[in-house]
Amino acid sequence: MFVNWLRENKIAAGILTVLRLYIGYSWLTAGFHKLTGGFDASGYLKGAIANPVKGPDGSLVYGWYVTFLKNFALPNVDIFNTIVPLGEFLVGLGLILGCLTTAAMFFGLVMNFAFFLAGTVSHIPTDLFIGAIILFAGYNAGHFGLDRWVIPFIRRTAFKGDKTVKQHA
Repeated sequence: MFVNWLRENKIAAGILTVLRLYIGYSWLTAGFHKLTGGFDASGYLKGAIANPVKGPDGSLVYGWYVTFLKNFALPNVDIFNTIVPLGEFLVGLGLILGCLTTAAMFFGLVMNFAFFLAGTVSHIPTDLFIGAIILFAGYNAGHFGLDRWVIPFIRRTAFKGDKTVKQHA
């Protein structure tokens, strides 16, 4: 019932717009500062590897993630130095403009979980909660944004020959 309200109600679309703008601004500014101020993830990655998330008994909670950081992320830090700031900026831009909103929020949630698994808490639980609401809302989250025109355009052009999509659009 709540998900249907999120997905179909105009008042929900207005509330979602406010949430989208709030979290989008946070992502956009974080990415912008990293893009313009120089960003090097190596210190963060080394810290996450040296101080991994541990359970009450002192054992690693996300040992597989520490292995990923140590054996893939850190050796390829130049890739992460590019994709993290650019990803944050694009997630923010997509959310602020309401363009490909669910895709932007999905990738924002992926990045939030990556930070969370590395042991960063900060405002991430709040971001995950708001992000889940936006993601569950689907198309309605971008109703007062560019998705109002972009999503129908994509449906018309990408699924031209698919009659099942036309019937449901």
